[in-house]
Amino acid sequence: MIETLSQSWPWYISGPLIAMIMFLLLWAGGNFGVSSNLRTICAIGGAGKQVAFFNYKWKDQTWNLLFIVGAIIGGVIAHTYLSSKVGLNLSEATITDLAALGIPFSGAMAPEELFNWHSLTTVRGILVLIVGGFMVGFGARWAGGCTSGHAISGLSNLQLPSLIAVIGFFIGGLIMTFLLFPLIFSA
Repeated sequence: MIETLSQSWPWYISGPLIAMIMFLLLWAGGNFGVSSNLRTICAIGGAGKQVAFFNYKWKDQTWNLLFIVGAIIGGVIAHTYLSSKVGLNLSEATITDLAALGIPFSGAMAPEELFNWHSLTTVRGILVLIVGGFMVGFGARWAGGCTSGHAISGLSNLQLPSLIAVIGFFIGGLIMTFLLFPLIFSA
């Protein structure tokens, strides 16, 4: 069982499982998404007294908070007990492109040279971690949801705004990959 859980699942198993979860969410009247939990957490903290956007019945979103807690616990369990000791299998072309930008590949999921405490003391680190994180959060709020919410939930509900958002996410990813990323890391 552990061996089955610790490896990638083929599309013909994971796809129907995602479809089943989406069907259950639609049946229960819920929408899948992660970024909406930030609004709920702000509402719980009392932000609704200052900003009308956070003034709503947050208790209706308790199930979504439990989903996030479950995702965090599941991530810890997967990393601690189910993760493979084999490094990330990255293409040679990507490794070469990263090396040209001064980012050596160590086999980890995220480059350790970028995602560490020391990076917060550099201009590049602040751009990537703080400004980039803010832009992702702002973009998710502006788009009315994150990539998982729009791409999984919105598209399965045949929502045109979700299709537009997903296209925008891809365009933004291409701009970051081919224009901004080389500018930030070629210096």
